[in-house]
Amino acid sequence: MTDKERELNWIKSISKLLVGKKIVKVQYMTDNEAEEQGWDSKAIQIQLDDNTWLTPSSDDEGNSAGSLFTNNKDLPTIPVM
Repeated sequence: MTDKERELNWIKSISKLLVGKKIVKVQYMTDNEAEEQGWDSKAIQIQLDDNTWLTPSSDDEGNSAGSLFTNNKDLPTIPVM
C-alpha cells in the first residue's frame, strides 16, 4: 500500500467518525484522568453528540497530553493545563 493510499484510508475512517457530528461538551481532563494516563498535564477533551470523546496527545503512543492549534487569531492554541 502506498503512502497516499494509507492516507486516503485514514481520511475515510476519520471522516466516518467526525463528519456531521456536533460538539456537545468541552472540558479539561480531571487530575485523576491525567494520572491514569501517566500524564503530568491535562488535555482538553471534546465530546461529540454520539458520545465519542476526542483527547489530544503529544504523539501516537499517548506519552503526554497534547495542545490543539487553531486558525483563530484570538485563540491560536488550546493549551494543556
